[in-house]
Amino acid sequence: MMRRTVLSMEQALSLPYATLRFAQLGWRVIRIEGTPTGQGLPGDPNRYIGSRLTDESDDDRRSYFVAPNVGKEAIALNLKHAQGQAVLARLIRELDVDVFCCNTVPSRYAGLGIAPDILRAVKPDLIWAGISAMGPRYPEAPGYDPVLQAMTGYMEVTGERSGPPMLMGLPVIDLKAGDELYANVMLALLERYETGQGKDIHVSMLQAAASWLITVLPLVDFGCQPDEITRAGNEHRKFIPTNVYPTSDGYIFLAIGSDVQWRRLTAIPKFACVANEVRATNEGRHAQREAIHADIGAVTRAHSADEILADLKGATIPATRIQNIRQVRELGPLTDRLTRTVMPGGRVVRMPPMAVEIAGAPSELAFPPKYGQHTRSVLAEAGLTGDEVQALYGAGVVA
Repeated sequence: MMRRTVLSMEQALSLPYATLRFAQLGWRVIRIEGTPTGQGLPGDPNRYIGSRLTDESDDDRRSYFVAPNVGKEAIALNLKHAQGQAVLARLIRELDVDVFCCNTVPSRYAGLGIAPDILRAVKPDLIWAGISAMGPRYPEAPGYDPVLQAMTGYMEVTGERSGPPMLMGLPVIDLKAGDELYANVMLALLERYETGQGKDIHVSMLQAAASWLITVLPLVDFGCQPDEITRAGNEHRKFIPTNVYPTSDGYIFLAIGSDVQWRRLTAIPKFACVANEVRATNEGRHAQREAIHADIGAVTRAHSADEILADLKGATIPATRIQNIRQVRELGPLTDRLTRTVMPGGRVVRMPPMAVEIAGAPSELAFPPKYGQHTRSVLAEAGLTGDEVQALYGAGVVA
């Protein structure tokens, strides 16, 4: 696989997650952070979120920052300064950068010298990719995952039927936006191979999130009932029964996706009591939804999870225990797929697997860089002399 170079002005999660996917391929990812302003801790605020991992002298790589930023390099560059913008242009040329990424508000693009037309003038085949809340048409909108979950209906469809709107348990819109940037950069690289042309990519977190409303948004024009597009707790809105059920020693999740599976479920002796003529079809089961959940719960509560799951497995019914995160890490299909990094003291840290296994991709990535760790070496690689670099430090252009 050809190794590409990605230069990314990144912070928070959406873009660092996207460029992590490039790092997982073995590509070179250089993250750009701003120089100190004197109004807070330097660099990406996420550097300082989570527990301290080492001593106080290494306080800019806390636990929340690690996973999205392994395998990268880091430089600190003041793009508000004309010299900083000149350095950026030089880096793009001399390092033969394939992709430039950013996730700041679009109103800042021109002032920071990172607008697509500015950087493409430096390197015409550059692929420019940005993540923002709503794209360039709304240049001032900040992109915060929880706010966008509220705005795009995610909170409306999450939680118990009778409960309040609720955030999802993961920052799914950040991650969705990152995946969209990754996918569209790959498409742009393919197109560049065919045409020799660069491309602008603008990922709107709002639009990316709304693209996932495929099971609810179209129902509005079909005259749906209100309960078809609102909270349903752990139930599936369409397939009955699909829900969490108690056992004598914990909870299981059971999913019936067809009438055939329902017949297999009710053929199990202990579940025969939940069957009746009306319930033979999914439409009929909808009419008796609450009673079905109560009847199944009465059966499962009387037996252990292992016993229930053994019966369901024998009938080829999708079901599982409710796993916590520690248990997920130990799942057989995942244990040898987890990626890892090594802390400065030698401790191995296990991290999520690649989304899709790719032959030759590294399974271990370097621990995230300290703030500005590679500034000098990257500038030297771009041909700046020691005196030139020192002058940039003196002028506050780099850090």
